[in-house]
Amino acid sequence: MPREQLTQQQVAAYLHMDAREVAKLASRGKIPARRVRGKFVFTKSDVDHWVERQMHTLGRDRLADIARGVSKHHGMDVDAPLVAAMIPADGLAVPLAARTRDAVIRGLVDLACAAGVVHDRQRLIDEVRGREELCSTAVAPGVALPHPRHPMPYDIEAGFIVAGVTAGGIPYGAADGSLTRLFFLVCCKDDRTHLHVLARLAQMLHERGAIDEMIAARDGQELAGILHRLELAVLSKA
Repeated sequence: MPREQLTQQQVAAYLHMDAREVAKLASRGKIPARRVRGKFVFTKSDVDHWVERQMHTLGRDRLADIARGVSKHHGMDVDAPLVAAMIPADGLAVPLAARTRDAVIRGLVDLACAAGVVHDRQRLIDEVRGREELCSTAVAPGVALPHPRHPMPYDIEAGFIVAGVTAGGIPYGAADGSLTRLFFLVCCKDDRTHLHVLARLAQMLHERGAIDEMIAARDGQELAGILHRLELAVLSKA
């Protein structure tokens, strides 16, 4: 299937940016693009991957702008709760019994398997491992958002989020060398949902005290309540 191509103006609308800023980023090689007859042409999947890599550096307002642009492009409701609906029953492990990066990945995938939303356990593990080899998904101090390299339309029952909090910090490849304790495994059937979910989670992580509060949760039920409240807080500011 041909990859979706976007113009400079379409990327500006997609990312809720000024078209001149898009051109500046493209001309400096900061955002993937190519010139065709003197104009920049973008591949949507490349833009999505670029946004994903930049997400941990973006502020709350910028994330909100991206969430609005992405949602509008895909016809999704930016004001609707998303995270809680994607967490299956018993999809939150507090604590998550893991002491290494690989144990975290296997533990989260097993959590999803127990919830009945994964058809191919080993394929999902391999995809998540492969994504971490490209670049760590440790996006904020103490937090990582592991996910497959590509959407998985046939290997999962439905898009889902499972999460866990480890008893101690784990070296997970954070750029600043810090340890990670809070992990969200995000697995979607398509690109549009994937980026929408990551943007929403990133917004929630920006709420004051959110990360510390989630790490301090005593059990999965308390973590679920915190996540619900944080998402409502994000939506109230949209």
